[in-house]
Amino acid sequence: MADKTHHSDVLILGGGSGGYACAFRASQLGLSVTLIEADKVGGTCLHRGCIPTKALLHSAEVADSARTSADFGVSVTLEGIDIARVHEYKDGTVSRLYRGLQGLIAQHRITVVTGHGTFVGDKTVQVDDVRYTADNVVLASGSYPRTIPGIELGDRILTSDQALELARVPASAIVLGGGVIGVEFASVWRSFGADVTIVEALPRLVAAEDPWCSKQLERAYRKRGIISRLNSKVKSATETEAGVDVVLDDGSTLTAEILLVAVGRGPRTADCGYAEHGIHLDRGFVVTDERLRTALPGVYAVGDIVPGLQLAHRGFQQGIFVAEEIACLDPIPIAGHLIPRVTYSHPEVASVGLDEESARARHGDVSTVVYDLGGNGKSQILQTSGGIKVIRSGQTGPIVGVHLVGDRVGELVGEAQLAVSWEALPTEIGHFIHAHPTQNEALGEALLALAGTPLHAHR
Repeated sequence: MADKTHHSDVLILGGGSGGYACAFRASQLGLSVTLIEADKVGGTCLHRGCIPTKALLHSAEVADSARTSADFGVSVTLEGIDIARVHEYKDGTVSRLYRGLQGLIAQHRITVVTGHGTFVGDKTVQVDDVRYTADNVVLASGSYPRTIPGIELGDRILTSDQALELARVPASAIVLGGGVIGVEFASVWRSFGADVTIVEALPRLVAAEDPWCSKQLERAYRKRGIISRLNSKVKSATETEAGVDVVLDDGSTLTAEILLVAVGRGPRTADCGYAEHGIHLDRGFVVTDERLRTALPGVYAVGDIVPGLQLAHRGFQQGIFVAEEIACLDPIPIAGHLIPRVTYSHPEVASVGLDEESARARHGDVSTVVYDLGGNGKSQILQTSGGIKVIRSGQTGPIVGVHLVGDRVGELVGEAQLAVSWEALPTEIGHFIHAHPTQNEALGEALLALAGTPLHAHR
């Protein structure tokens, strides 16, 4: 039985992106904050997700640059991948950001409690024999890598958590799942020299994106030598002394050194006391209204445990929103389709707003334009291919979706988000001056084309 109690204005269970963003904003608004975290503040994004995977992807980009350096008149020999040094670089990046985060926590005077917290109702979370109460509780317990029943993890069958720490470059890899996590790891391992096969049950890669994006990525992966087995399900996976044997539903067998199970992430709610104490769950996710309120008064939920896109920046936004909601600032909810999405593969896929099918369902008539990056000077300099697809409502309406494929196009999604969120007309954005030569020009060209006044385009 807990025999100690501590009270604060805001009590947050989980120190990932949503949790610590809520803590920072609440502190800025003059509220006392207690943050409970079982591991390290920063959560999946900082320690096992966004940051370490993007560090690996940058190492992979450097390897590709070295491999193709002669095309640019630079004589460089790629001797191999020193995976120990790769991990040193990756871990050093994480460590520096973690130290900075710890400094911000101290600056905001947030009370951090290390331990597994359990929600016990009545705006109370218990850690060991101590109870923490608050006027408002924010649930932000994050997510975990999903697995598949019947496929046992081991030395050669991994989730993304284990793949991030793999102490060797595999000669071959099978990636089960063609979503964001799967295609990013496939990109890394291929750049490091591995033979890679992606097995995806759905008809296309990155199936949450516009089908045009999927086709662009699949074409690029074929050119890179990455095999995609689409419309394929795994019946069994067995570790052997030499690797992993994977049997597909059509009876064929694939063999590789390792198997990555990358079938998405599940909400970490099972061992937190939520369902037992009045929090409504749906398939493990916490049910909230549009203001992120649960069924219990004064109890909110943010981040990966709330249905929707499991993205760190969505968690940041939701954490800030709830802090401002608690402080009675009446913040404006952000619609899910207005959250930018980026897959950091080679090439990158980025988007914001509606895909074409959703746009037609919502608006009826739509018009689209695709601008090929082959007409963009900076993309030619970078020798990247791909394009930008822009969707507008009707023939004269606002921009409702922007979809981009190509190296570094994730950096363009900020302007795209503003265009979609502000319901801008192509004529309003297309005539903005975009610096030359930049890939940003390609977005401007696409919007000019949609407005009917293309410049660098064949008629």
